[in-house]
Amino acid sequence: MRGPMILKRLGADNSGVFAIETAIVAPLLLLMSLGAYQISMLVARQTELQSAMAEAEAIALASDPDTSAERWILQNVIMTSTGLPEANVTVEEAYRCGDSSTYTTSATSCATGTVMSSFVKIRITDTLNPTWTKFGMGSAFQFDQTRYVLYKQATKA
Repeated sequence: MRGPMILKRLGADNSGVFAIETAIVAPLLLLMSLGAYQISMLVARQTELQSAMAEAEAIALASDPDTSAERWILQNVIMTSTGLPEANVTVEEAYRCGDSSTYTTSATSCATGTVMSSFVKIRITDTLNPTWTKFGMGSAFQFDQTRYVLYKQATKA
């Protein structure tokens, strides 16, 4: 007869409920907070890389980077603003002949008398490793942005 009384009293006792609920909910809230923080880092890095591309585009439009020295300066500006190493930032010349939709790396590939469009090809790559990848969940995020900036059009003589 004593057994049912203990169970009845135990069922009516609420003194440890808060501790148990906290033990269940707190780790979930912590994980959600960490995830939100990591996602905000991802969005911030993406925005930073897009801003660097826009800055590089503005510089390319203002300076006609038609020499390797000018493209090197442009590459250095991007590396400085993003903190990326040289291997992650490329600035190359590119051309389009007439109304073609394909790019070429050689200015001599356009026929005489066609309009040759001169571009600078800017490419930025980066990797972001969120904290959860250290625990075997998910994988690193790869950023790969390429932008072609038209800085000159002329009929090839």
